[in-house]
Order: sequence, then structure tokens, then C-alpha cells
Amino acid sequence: MRQNYIQLSLEERIEIYRLHAAGISQNKIAFALKRSPSTISRELARNSLATKVWRGGYEPVRAQGLADRRRRWDCRFKLARQPDLRDRVRRNLAMGHSPEQIAGRLALDYGHHVISPESIYRFAYHRSAQQDYWHRLLPRQKLKRGRRRPQGGSAASFIRLRRSIAERPEEVENRSTPGHWEADYMLFSKYGHNLLVLHERQTRFTILAHTTDRKAVLTAKTIANKLRHLPKEMLKTISFDNGTEFAEHHRLHKALGVKTYFCDPHSPWQKGGVENAIGRLRRSLPRKTNLDNLTSRELENHLRRLNNTPRKCLDFKTPAEAFSNLRSTVALQT
Repeated sequence: MRQNYIQLSLEERIEIYRLHAAGISQNKIAFALKRSPSTISRELARNSLATKVWRGGYEPVRAQGLADRRRRWDCRFKLARQPDLRDRVRRNLAMGHSPEQIAGRLALDYGHHVISPESIYRFAYHRSAQQDYWHRLLPRQKLKRGRRRPQGGSAASFIRLRRSIAERPEEVENRSTPGHWEADYMLFSKYGHNLLVLHERQTRFTILAHTTDRKAVLTAKTIANKLRHLPKEMLKTISFDNGTEFAEHHRLHKALGVKTYFCDPHSPWQKGGVENAIGRLRRSLPRKTNLDNLTSRELENHLRRLNNTPRKCLDFKTPAEAFSNLRSTVALQT
């Protein structure tokens, strides 16, 4: 059973100061005080920083005052007052769940509101300011909240039989009917390393394919192979960006019977579902990942983790559950 953590006392801080000033290592100080070495390391690092009114260095009375102030400050946060809830939130963040997913799933499990996503965000960034680095557990791992605007070129004029996304049926936009897909490549830092990502808009279900290159013919064949086993009612449209890897999209008209559409130049948000899926995959598959060291089983585990994460837009069901229910429903109707 986990033991409750006991805060350092003033007497312990005085002893830390005395031993540290005498040149004793942090491990030996921890052994002498029967504390974890990480506790000593964190105490010295957190309370020795220079400020506008403090030139730096560890001083026990000042450290005790800072700790008392932090404790009073932390009492504003529900997660600070409820250790069990804090531990569950931290575990779920470490699993890659967003604050919104965590809050929604807690409400679903307990039948009432437990905590808001904003409370989780505020506590996470507060703890990061205290050098506990909770922001590294958040999905995007950003130190500050905000958005960036990427820019790039477009090959729209070179794609044969290209049809604008503006011509796409209205039902695609509101996600009211199944069978509308989005596709894109997830790229990695090593040349030639990429994953083809297929995303179903209504259920948010995602399919991955590890291709040897991004040539247009291979891309079209891979998409056809991945989707051809689905019922016709689940294959209506596929939306792409303007990359030349999708230039052979017209092959899918015959192979799958789908219609294909392309985003406006520099408008990746028009296929936001697959962009969101790639962003979620980045949490466990960062750009520096070497796909040569990743087995098929490991890749499948990453995908399973994505498809088994509860989503607010699905009433906190998982994409896998929604997609499975959809296939069953379609099978009964045919």
C-alpha cells in the first residue's frame, strides 16, 4: 500500500543545509534523513533559485516559508486537496488522455461532475511553474498555451481530376452519416519513414499503414487494400491535402467506389479529423522515432491505444466501440 508523503520539517531543512554546506552528497543526506534522494534533490533545486530579491543559495528558514506559501497556494486546487483524484488524473495524463477526456470519463464513471478540464490544465501549469513539469504529461507537452501557424507550398494545380472540398456533400461536414474518410501521411525525421493514416469522420476510428515510400501509385493501392474489406455503406468519400502522394486518387473511384476531394491550399484544418489523429499519435510516436526499431506489434499497440481512448464527441465512448457498433448496424441493414 502506498504511504502518504510527509512534508519536510524545519528541523530537516536545517539538517539538509548543514550537511549540504559541509559538502555531503545528496544521496548521503537522503540516507541520513531517511528520505528519498529525489526529495533532497528537489528541495535544493526548488528553494535555491536566485530571484530579484534573493541572490541564490539554500537557506532553511526561507525554504520553510516558501513551502508554507506553496501549500496555502495549492489549496486553491481540487487536485491538491484530493490526493487520490490527483493520482488518477496524473496516471491518465501519462497514458496520453487529454484533460477533457479525463474529466468526461470521470463524470461517466461516477455519474456526476467530478472536475473540469480547465481545473486540470490550471493545476498542471501551476505545478510546472513549481518545477514539477506537469506540462510534460499534457498531450501537446507545451510549456505555454497557444497555437502556431505552419506554412508551406501547394501542388494543387498538378493533381489530375482534382475536385475541391467545397463540392463535398453537406452531410460530411456535420458527421451525421458514416463512410466519410480523411487521409494523410505522418512523417518522421529519418528520410523515407512515414505512416499512412486513414481516419473515419463519424466514429473517429483510425487505421495505420507503414509504407516503404510515399509514391502516388503505392499510396492509392495501400488505401484500397486497407479499406476494401468494409461494406459499401462505409465507403463514400475520402478527403486529402494537396500532396503529390495523393495524385493517383482517381484509382480509388474504381477500386472502392468512393468520391475523392482535396482541401484548399494551405488549409489543413479542412481535414481536421486526421490532423487531430496524427497529433494524438505524436504523443507516443514523436517525430524522432525510428520506425526500423518499431515492430508491427508495437505499432499496433500504439494504434489500439488511440482507438481505445474515450472521446467527448462520442459521449466518452471509444472510437473502437463506435466503429464496431457502426459495422454491426450496417451489417444488419444489408
